[in-house]
Amino acid sequence: MSEEKLIKVTPDELHALIKNKLQAAGLPEVQAAETANHLVYADLCGVHSHGAVRVEYYSERIHKGGITLEPEIRFEKTGESSGVFHGDNAQGQYVANLALEPAIQMAKESGVAVVGVSKCGHTGTLSYYLRKIAEAGLAGMAMTQSDPMAVPFGGAEVYYGTNPLGFGAPSATETPLIFDMATTVQAWGKILDARSKGREIPADWAVDENGEPTTDPDAVRGLMPIAGPKGYGLMMMVDVFSGVLMNLPFRKHVSSMYHDLNAGRNLGQLYIILDPARFGDADTFRQHISQTMEELNAVKPAAGFSSVRYPGQGSNERYERNKSEGVEIPESIINYLKSDVIHNDSYEGLSAFAN
Repeated sequence: MSEEKLIKVTPDELHALIKNKLQAAGLPEVQAAETANHLVYADLCGVHSHGAVRVEYYSERIHKGGITLEPEIRFEKTGESSGVFHGDNAQGQYVANLALEPAIQMAKESGVAVVGVSKCGHTGTLSYYLRKIAEAGLAGMAMTQSDPMAVPFGGAEVYYGTNPLGFGAPSATETPLIFDMATTVQAWGKILDARSKGREIPADWAVDENGEPTTDPDAVRGLMPIAGPKGYGLMMMVDVFSGVLMNLPFRKHVSSMYHDLNAGRNLGQLYIILDPARFGDADTFRQHISQTMEELNAVKPAAGFSSVRYPGQGSNERYERNKSEGVEIPESIINYLKSDVIHNDSYEGLSAFAN
């Protein structure tokens, strides 16, 4: 496999290209701008699987009617510390970001907020929302459903999605502690990123149509859960909290990303947000988060490692560096974003393991 040429662009340039393409596909400006905010953030963090590589897919779904362009969005408060944000299958990043507003406000008022996001499209990388929670001085978790793409422990066919979950907390500095992971060995988007760059994947990420480990990203037909039965259990938990809990489609009934691009996906997401001030001293909490990060960096590294890094450290460092230096994007993606093409009709009806 030959690697594709990468083009360095500034965050503002990339944002404008993405926003313009999504608007050309039919997405209203406010939704296109927020989606572009999210995708640029993902690329800056080095999470290219959830960045500009997704634009053509979103554009095809938008253009074919699978996103509600004028949604009837509402927040339903169901208790002092609970609520459901109804997204009416609008663009996922736009809906999930809007849902943060009442969730954060509720956490500040009552100390705890558990808010479900009901019926939305693909919401992207969870760290985007977790960073906003941390920037509000709060600590929280987020989790979301995804396509059935992972084989259960001991199984030979897919059942659950990659079902990611994450955690965020403020520190005593401007750098929050953020941890965002798929419950598979790797997120599907990481394999998409490898495809777009012409790179092989590690043999323990996924299996082919025969259930055998594969290093070819184009041959993937099932993802492996992290740590065997433990990751399998986490997949189940995320599915229950972000799907079953809100009476949404769950497990293998979650809609495929590439089927019925003219219909909404009815996905769910869940936020659990805490105000540290309700459980102790907020300043001490932030100081201890910073102390944790510093002490982890000071741990003696094992053989073969130059240092110990706290979870999410690499993403934080790439984010800060790429904000000022620019970010590298595959040339084919840049060419598509600059073109007059809305989409190439590449995704409709494909399997969950398509590009």
